[in-house]
Amino acid sequence: MNTTKTTFASGALTLEGVLRLPASDGPWPAVVVCHPHPMYGGDMYNAVVESIAGGVARRGIAALTFNFRGAGSSQGAFDRGVGEVADALAAVEFLAAQPGVDRSRLGIAGYSFGAGIALDAAEDNHDLRAIVSVACPPAPLNDMVLHQINRPKLFIQGDADTIIEIPMFRFLTQRFTPPREVEVLAGAEHSLRGYESEVSKLAADFFARCLQ
Repeated sequence: MNTTKTTFASGALTLEGVLRLPASDGPWPAVVVCHPHPMYGGDMYNAVVESIAGGVARRGIAALTFNFRGAGSSQGAFDRGVGEVADALAAVEFLAAQPGVDRSRLGIAGYSFGAGIALDAAEDNHDLRAIVSVACPPAPLNDMVLHQINRPKLFIQGDADTIIEIPMFRFLTQRFTPPREVEVLAGAEHSLRGYESEVSKLAADFFARCLQ
């Protein structure tokens, strides 16, 4: 793949990102990957985020990781999820405008805080045809508005993740409008340390099926 650092606008702010383009000729599907909570050290270099982006790029899907406002060298300050949804939507538009990207085949993924942002962005932008939620906090999973998203969704959670018990996770994800898929990783904690490759493969396989 070809990997380059880049910047793009989110309103009046400039955000930094990393663009991964497949080695094959386009047009390619494309996926934005959103990082964990910036107030707890989350950024685009998180191992799970990088693993997902690298995995989809190796499957012939362009990928963009980026830092939300106030994270890394991105301008602005943390905005409690409101501005971060705007950042994710701006990232989708930037990626869709890249030469070689097929804007009719777009997806979004997110890990932890980024999973909730990805779901919110998909609710706003119906051009996003597939969504991957990894270790999502309970609040977005319990949002009745997000339950109405009717495009393919994959929910990945570790059964040792203490932010939500698996019976509740299964109950909440079943409230989402089909199509939906659920994967529970035995022994995985919220950090998903040691499970990055498994998450990457699940996400890449899902996007390849839904966007190729």
